[in-house]
Amino acid sequence: MIIVLKPGCTDAQLTHICEKLEEMGFRHEVSRGIKRTLVGVIGEEDQLRNAPLKAIPGVEEVMSVLKPFKLASREFHEEPSVIDLGHGVKVGGGYLMMIAGPCAIEGEELLHEIGTKVKAAGANVLRGGAFKPRTSPYSFQGMGEEGLQILRRVGDELQMPVVTEVMDPRQVELVNEYTDIFQIGARNMQNFNLLNEVGQTNRPVLLKRGMSATIQDLLMSAEYILSNGNMKVILCERGIRSFDSSTRNLLDLAAVPNLQGLSHLPVVVDPSHATGRPDLIPPMALASVAAGADGVHIEVHSCPEKATSDGAQALLPEQYAEVAQQMAALAKLLNKTIPAAGSAS
Repeated sequence: MIIVLKPGCTDAQLTHICEKLEEMGFRHEVSRGIKRTLVGVIGEEDQLRNAPLKAIPGVEEVMSVLKPFKLASREFHEEPSVIDLGHGVKVGGGYLMMIAGPCAIEGEELLHEIGTKVKAAGANVLRGGAFKPRTSPYSFQGMGEEGLQILRRVGDELQMPVVTEVMDPRQVELVNEYTDIFQIGARNMQNFNLLNEVGQTNRPVLLKRGMSATIQDLLMSAEYILSNGNMKVILCERGIRSFDSSTRNLLDLAAVPNLQGLSHLPVVVDPSHATGRPDLIPPMALASVAAGADGVHIEVHSCPEKATSDGAQALLPEQYAEVAQQMAALAKLLNKTIPAAGSAS
């Protein structure tokens, strides 16, 4: 249910509305637009329909939302959400996030080298995995807290916000100490305990689409985070399973405008995991920007053949610099801004 407030609704009336909703046992989230303020209400449909919400002072209209994802919907928040990532970097609403870095953190010197090069090329968010969800239990699982400490130091030195994956609700408190953005990987998109846990933080969350997930599945997972009070969710298309084995996954670029039509949340694309092939990453990165993506997520490594994780799908820094320059030119053509990391907020 969406409550539309009257144009002259006062702060006192809004507070009263929120208090009444809590008394009725409903959860709520306030969205302030340029012209109007909306209140998203979550509860049992029958109870919502019978509640005298329109009688509360300051309420102009009460609308039923048929979509199961209420807080993620365009009905709740008409304008695209803009999320502040720190160090002067924003995503959504015309701001383009450029994530780059190695799949896994392998050491401070190497991460600093890669980070320096991708930032110089135009990247504004540094990525690196400290906990790695691997298909085989015998594969490299990440450096854990030591890796997080390295990521934080390098991010601070380069004045770049950092993103890293969190795999378990028990890791949230630890990862929250070091990261600027939580990443929820494809395998954990429907780990609802984890979604609830990151939803109780105020940290931006990069939520990746599951390998066999529908658009609605992804938005419902986002709804778990939003319903816990964390409105800083970034959706990520990273490819879905297909019958064709020539690429790692099938990159669903139609998901970008599809999601943007349904939701106010920023949408980014990860062509590295989607294609698994360095030769396909640059054209798919450009196609992502052309499709209207709010960000592009690319894995970069100085020596892919020595990488401990996913080296086969990483670009060399000079390859990233070339495609980043092309993405910047395309972004300018589409009136998108690429905030420089380390600039004033």
